[in-house]
Amino acid sequence: MARGIPLGFAIVLACVSASAVLPPVRAQAPARGQNVVPVYEGFWTNADGTFDFLFGYYNRNWEEEINVPVGPENTLDPGGADQGQPTHFFPRRNQFVFKVHVPANFGNKEIVWTLTSHGVTEKAYASLRPPYAVDETVMMANFGAGGQTGFTPDILGNKPPQLKLEGEKRRTVKIGESLTLSAVATDDGKPKPRPMPAFLVGQSHFVPNSANGLRLSWFTYRGAGDVKFDPPQTKVWEDHRDGGNSPWSAGWSTPPVPPGNKWTVQATFSEPGVYVLRALAHDGGLIDYDDVTVTVTR
Repeated sequence: MARGIPLGFAIVLACVSASAVLPPVRAQAPARGQNVVPVYEGFWTNADGTFDFLFGYYNRNWEEEINVPVGPENTLDPGGADQGQPTHFFPRRNQFVFKVHVPANFGNKEIVWTLTSHGVTEKAYASLRPPYAVDETVMMANFGAGGQTGFTPDILGNKPPQLKLEGEKRRTVKIGESLTLSAVATDDGKPKPRPMPAFLVGQSHFVPNSANGLRLSWFTYRGAGDVKFDPPQTKVWEDHRDGGNSPWSAGWSTPPVPPGNKWTVQATFSEPGVYVLRALAHDGGLIDYDDVTVTVTR
């Protein structure tokens, strides 16, 4: 990946691409066999003067989920190979996936995320260059909370959901056994619940668009085996296809909040190993997340 691209410039590029005559979907977006591109989303300034570098990724495939363990092919430098990055990569675009905290005196240094998949090595370069500054408004616009124009009045003053896991954050389970996972998420009601429009043809579309409203999904953040969740979870990646069970899918609506704002799932594992399962609370514009580490034995 080229050294950081300002978010606004990326949006303009997306608009130009959308206006072009496109080849068939299968030709422009293969189902599998392509690599994953690390993305530097920008930096967040904290109240104490420190900074968070925000990273995401773009999996070029529409179907293939790729696993790249922490190590030479999935590393951040400086600071050590493991700085909380994912090792399980969902298809397509996944924004603001993890953050790396840096001190107030970080200066003009860089943190580089190097990712190799399907034999292709790509890098994302994180720095404190002013064009990469991110705040709540930028994050909400890039998730799609502001609709097709990037802004609606009900996003003003929005606060991120508050998430609390129930139970131990480290668990052990055997293959085939069911593991109960629960999390409570609350929100301030902003932005107002809004379904993803069912029809977008002929409308202006300058930024991403998604459904709004409090939701929570459990998903595999690290781990190479297959993890089944019951009930099935809403996708956390930007699947824009009709019927994609994604907040970015045409016509998708946020399900009702469960009693007590408590989301509970059963997870079962196909292979032994160490997994990180993430609970992601999302209101359409801002997020909160936390993880449970699960050791799976035979």
